[in-house]
Formats: sequence, C-alpha cells, structure tokens
Amino acid sequence: MDGDANTPSATAPGRLRHAMVDEILARSTEHDRPLDPRVETALRTVPRHLFLPGRTLAQAYADVPVVTRTDAHGAPTSSVSQPAMVATMLDQLRPRPGHRVLEIGSGGYNAALLSELVGPAGSVTTMDIDPDVTARARSTLDAAGYDRVEVVLADGEFGLARRAPFDRIIVTVGAWDIPPAWPGQLARGGRIVTPLRLRGLTRSLALEQEGDHLVSRSDQMCGFVPMQGVGESPVLRIPLHGAQVGLVVEDGPVIDPASLEGALAAPRVDLHSGIDLGPAGPFSGLDLWLASAFPGFCLLTATPWAVGHGLVAPAWSGGTPALAEGGGFAYQGAPWPVDPGTARFEFVVHAHGPGADGLAARFAGQARVWDRDHRRGPGPVLTVHPADTPDERLPAGFVIDKRHTRVVLTWP
Repeated sequence: MDGDANTPSATAPGRLRHAMVDEILARSTEHDRPLDPRVETALRTVPRHLFLPGRTLAQAYADVPVVTRTDAHGAPTSSVSQPAMVATMLDQLRPRPGHRVLEIGSGGYNAALLSELVGPAGSVTTMDIDPDVTARARSTLDAAGYDRVEVVLADGEFGLARRAPFDRIIVTVGAWDIPPAWPGQLARGGRIVTPLRLRGLTRSLALEQEGDHLVSRSDQMCGFVPMQGVGESPVLRIPLHGAQVGLVVEDGPVIDPASLEGALAAPRVDLHSGIDLGPAGPFSGLDLWLASAFPGFCLLTATPWAVGHGLVAPAWSGGTPALAEGGGFAYQGAPWPVDPGTARFEFVVHAHGPGADGLAARFAGQARVWDRDHRRGPGPVLTVHPADTPDERLPAGFVIDKRHTRVVLTWP
C-alpha cells in the first residue's frame, strides 16, 4: 500500500488514485447516485496500477476500461473494467464484512476490492475459463498483498459448488443467460449482480430470489466482453454495407439477411419526432422500451468511416436501437439540434428500404409513448423465471426466452 486510504498519498500512484475516485464521486453525485462510503474507501485503498503491469500510472488511473487480452481477430476477451463501472456494480452487490463472494470473470482488481469489503472474516473466490487470465490474476493479487483471494480456473457457467453457498455472486463478463448454478449456489437472502444481454442491450442487474424466480432490484447500462465457454451465445450480424454497417439481432425472430439486401441504398426517410432530448428527465430507458415494443428490434452498428461518409447517422455507432421488418429498417438517429446556440436536441428517426415511411412512423410513435408514459418513471421491473415456467405463471409483460430462463420486462 502507498498511503492512508482516507488522505491523499504523497506518492504519484496515491495522488492519481485519489483523483480518480474524486472524479467518480463527482459523477455519481451529478447523476444522483451517491456512492457507498465503504466502496469509496476500498477504491482509495487498492492500488489499481499493480493489476495493470506494463501500463503507465496515467493509464492505470484513468477512468476507462483496459483491455488485457484479445482473440485472434483482435476482439477483447478480457479486461480490467472501468473504475466507475466497478464502483456501480459493487454498489449494486452490497457486499458486507463476513460475506462469502464468488466472482465470475477474473481481472484481479475487482477481487481485491471485494476482499477489502468483506474483510478478514469473509472470503473471495474469483474464477475464469482462461488460464492466462487466472495466472495474471494470481500474480497481481499476490503482488498487491491479497493472497487470501482464491483464484480458480473453471467455466463460470457452473459456478463453484465446492465453495457454495455464496452470499454474493458477481459476474464481470457479459452473460446471455442466468444458468441454474448461480441461483442454486446462492445463500438465503443472497444477491447476484450480472451484466445480462437483453436483445443485444446489456444491463447490470442486481438480482434477488423470490420463490422460484429472481427479481431485479436495480439495473444500470453497461458493456462487457462476452462470456466464453458453455454460456457463450453468438449473435446474428447482418451486413448492410460490407463490414461498415450492419444489424445485430439477438433474442428475437430470425431476420433473413437476404431480405435486407439493397435496403441501405434506398433513399433515406428522416422523421422528426418532436421529443426533446434536453434535461427534462432521464433518457436511458428508451432502448429497453423499444426492445420490448418491436419483435423486429435489433441494433445498428457502423464504423467511423461509414458515419463520416454519411452512409448512416446513428445515435451511437457501437449499437443504436433499430427496427427491421419487411426488407426495410429504421433506427434512432444522432440528436438533432433544436436551436443553434442552445443545448437542446430532438429525437429523430432515419429509415431505408421498403415501407421506410411506416417503419419510421412506428419507431417514433413508440418513442413518444415512452416519453409520455415512462420517461420520468421508475423503469421496467425485470424478473427471471425458469425456462419451463408456463405463460400463465409469468407476470404481464414482454417475454424474452433464453436457454435456461424466461426474462420478463414489466413496465409499471
């Protein structure tokens, strides 16, 4: 350690670490999500740079994720998560002194934070399917003085029965489903926090058991490298312009890629919705609303080249809400300035292909419903039920069927 956890350290790592935490605290306060003081103390205590050997101190204490391993195509397969996201998920998890915690997806840093939070009376086990990842986690944990953390090489889909039950289970990779082992290895009154993919969108869910199903107590937007092993689930990617523009389809009816050939080349329809994207309330729940409104919901992705050359104008190039039906598609466009010189923007929809006008109108219409009825509300309640649960035993809402579970989104 390089300084007291509660006062700025005189060393460069300490100064940078405290500055990083101060930035996270300021952002949490701005978004009205105050950080648990115990999580703050842990963040100020654990030396993140020791978990990123070979990186500069500036890189180690920037509030960004750091990719530590990639596959043969250069896609990330392991990372040390963004500190702000780590703090959010630890807030959701609520680990307490004496708790037994299982972490699925190792990086070392998060396990060290968990060790600080559960204390000497608790235990932390971190597991990963990649032997290089577990070797790095073991090495960095030892170097930082967290040798009490157990590191296990195994597929997280099955949890770790020999160490169960766990008071808390936290998953730090993007999961497509909740396998039976996770709730099955949870102690009474326990909690699971996992990034769960829902129709291509990812939400960090804090889940607790209620009878035979799980109920989400909170959800936060996030993004994680996908889970590997038995729990891996590939998504359908439909090219619209080579590798430059495409649609990502998951958890929905199969869309025939051939039906969309040439759609992007058709004239673009632009529809202004009249929805103000200004400071009149949060806007982050709209994508889940659209995902539960359209069977043909998907995500449009585009490279910077495609955006720069005007092929598409998405709200987010990494994955913006879209609707594909009948050989055409519509998507959420980049915010449109309402009045030059002001910070107010309008929600717009762009569409291409057969029926583009109708697709754009339906897309904007559902956005207006959300803006009117749910924008300032609590957001959806998410429940996770066993896959064999019959329809009549599910709550009213939009059902997403997965391998092990049926996820229901209910909007109050």
